[in-house]
Amino acid sequence: MLKKTHTSLVLILFLMTFGAQTGAQKVERLEPASWWIGFNNPSVQVLVYGENIAALRPSVDYPGVQLERIIAVENPNYLFLDLKIAPEARAGKVNVSFFQGKKERTSATLELLEREEDSASREGFNQSDAIYLIMPDRFANGNPDNDEIKGMQEKPDRSEPYGRHGGDLEGIQNRLDFIADMGFTSIWLNPVLENDQPQSSYHGYAITDFYQVDRRLGSNQEYKELVDAGRQKGIKMIMDMVFNHCGSQHWWMKDLPTHDWVHQYPEFIRSNYRLSTVSDPYAAKADLSLTTRGWFDTTMPDMNLGNELVKNYLIQNSIWWIEFVGLQGIRMDTYPYPDKEAMAEWVLRVKAEYPDFTIVGESWISEPSKLVYWQKDFPNQDGYNSQMKSLMDFPMAEALGSALNEEEGWGSGLQRLYDVLADDHLYRYPKDLVVFAENHDMGRMAHFYNSDTQKMKMAIAFLGTVRGIPQWYYGSELVMTGDGAASHGAIRQNYPGGWPGDETDAFTAEGRTQVQNEVFDYLTKVMNYRKTSEVLHHGNTLHFLPEDEVYVYFRYLNDQAVMVMLNNHADNDTAVDLSRFSEILRKYSAGTEVTSGREYPSLTHITVPAKSALIIELE
Repeated sequence: MLKKTHTSLVLILFLMTFGAQTGAQKVERLEPASWWIGFNNPSVQVLVYGENIAALRPSVDYPGVQLERIIAVENPNYLFLDLKIAPEARAGKVNVSFFQGKKERTSATLELLEREEDSASREGFNQSDAIYLIMPDRFANGNPDNDEIKGMQEKPDRSEPYGRHGGDLEGIQNRLDFIADMGFTSIWLNPVLENDQPQSSYHGYAITDFYQVDRRLGSNQEYKELVDAGRQKGIKMIMDMVFNHCGSQHWWMKDLPTHDWVHQYPEFIRSNYRLSTVSDPYAAKADLSLTTRGWFDTTMPDMNLGNELVKNYLIQNSIWWIEFVGLQGIRMDTYPYPDKEAMAEWVLRVKAEYPDFTIVGESWISEPSKLVYWQKDFPNQDGYNSQMKSLMDFPMAEALGSALNEEEGWGSGLQRLYDVLADDHLYRYPKDLVVFAENHDMGRMAHFYNSDTQKMKMAIAFLGTVRGIPQWYYGSELVMTGDGAASHGAIRQNYPGGWPGDETDAFTAEGRTQVQNEVFDYLTKVMNYRKTSEVLHHGNTLHFLPEDEVYVYFRYLNDQAVMVMLNNHADNDTAVDLSRFSEILRKYSAGTEVTSGREYPSLTHITVPAKSALIIELE
C-alpha cells in the first residue's frame, strides 16, 4: 500500500513538473523568420529553437503551405521543419503551432512574402565592373549614435587598432557618389552580420547571428536601403559571406543542435591552412582533415557542412540575403576549407534561383596549377567540379607585388606578369577572375612599393586594363601604408574625414595632399575610362615578351584595340620600336593616351618614361 502511494506521488510530481515545463515553453528562435513564394525550390527548412521544443507536436494550417517533415535531433531544444510552399500560396503570416496533445502550448510566425519583380533575372557583377573593397567599421561613421549598443560586448575604441571604430552602413551610403565618381561600379563590403564577440570583432568574420546585421553598423533595413541606393547610382553590392566558421559567441555554441554541428576536438586544433591537400591525389587523410576540419582561429569554430542540416541552414541563409536586400554578388570567404561537395551544391542552388548572379570564391592559392582545381568545369582527376566560375586571382596579386620591385630576368620583374597570363590556358574562364594588388589581409600596395607612387600608378594601369574584374582596396588611393603580415590593424585604417571632428577630409581634393591627389586622380581616370570600354570588358589579349624592362600587351575586340606599355626601368626613359608589334599594329595608324590625352599621330616609335605606364587607345 505504501509502495503504491509513493508511485502515485512520483507520477503526480512528474506530471506537475512536466506541465510546468511545457506551460513555460516558447519558441525563442525561428530561422529563417521569413521566406518567399515562387522559388524554383518550393521547400524551406525552418530551424526552431526553444526549451524542450521537441516534446511538442508542430502543426501548420495555412493555404498553400504544407508541413512535409519534422526532424528531431539529439538536442530536444531544436526541431527542423520542412515546409513546402505551393506557387498559388499568398503572402501572409504563417502560424506554426506547437501542441501537447490537443492543447496549443506555443506558436511562432513565418512571414511569407512575394518575390521582388524580376528578382530571378537579377544581373550579377561581371567584366564590365570594377570593385571597391570596404571594411565598414573603418570607412565612415554616418551615425555616431550606434557606436555603442547596450548589451553588446565590445565597446568603441578608435585608439585601439583591433577595436571598434564606429564606421557604419550609413557612412557608406553617404559616400556612394564619391565611390561612383572614382569609376567603381561595385562595392564589396567585408561581413556586416552580427559579431558580438568580447574583442577584435570589427572585421566581421566571427558571425554570431547569420540573420542580423551588426547593430553597430546599422539594421537589416538600413542594409537594404544601402543596396537600393547603390543600385540607383549604378553601383552593385557584393556581400562577404562565411560558411567555413562562425563566432565562438554565436548563440548556438552554448547549446549545439548536434554534436557534429561544428568540428570538435578534445582541445583546440587550428587548421594547417594547406589548401593543396584538398586537390592533392597523394595527400594523407590526417593532413587533409586538419586543413578542412581544424578551426580557423580560437574564436572561430569550424562549421561542419557535412552535416545536412548545417549545409541547408547556410545555403538558405545566403538565398535569404540575396532576396531580402537585393544583392548582385557574393564573395565567399575561405571557399576551399568547408566540405567541397556542399560548396558546389550551394553554388548550384543559388544559380537555380538567380541564373545571372555572380559568386566569387576566395581561394588563397599562389599557383595557377592548383587554383584551377576550384574553377568551374576544370577536368579534375577526381571528377570534382566546384561550379564556381569566378575566383580571386591570388597568383596575379602576388606577381604584381613583386614584379615592379625587380629587374627583368628569367621569372622576375615584368616577366612575372607575363608568366601568370601565360597560364591562362589552364582556366576555363580567365576573364571571370578578380584581379587585385591587395585586400584586407595583405600588405597595403604602398607598403610593398615603399610608397613609390610611380609603381602604384603602373599597378593601377595594369589592374585597369588586364583581363578579368579589377578590385581595389579602400584607402590605397590615399597612399595608405601597412604591413599585413605584421598587423591586420595596420592595414585597416580609418578613412580621414569619415568621422565627425577629423582633422582632414580626404573625401575632398582639398583634404588630400598633392601626392594623394596624384594617385587618386590617376586611379579615377583609369577606372572611369574602363567603365565605358567594351574592349577592356570583353576583349582578347595579345602580349609580347618583356624586353629591356618594357612589357607591351594589347586588348582587342573587333576593330577596337588598346595598347598598354609598362616601363619598369627605375631611371631610364625607353624609346620602343613598335615594328615588333606589327601583327596587330598594322591595323592602326594613331592613338591617344587615355590618362593624359596625349596624341600619337604615328605608331613607329613611342618613348615610355621610366617607371610608368601608357594606356593608348588605338585608331
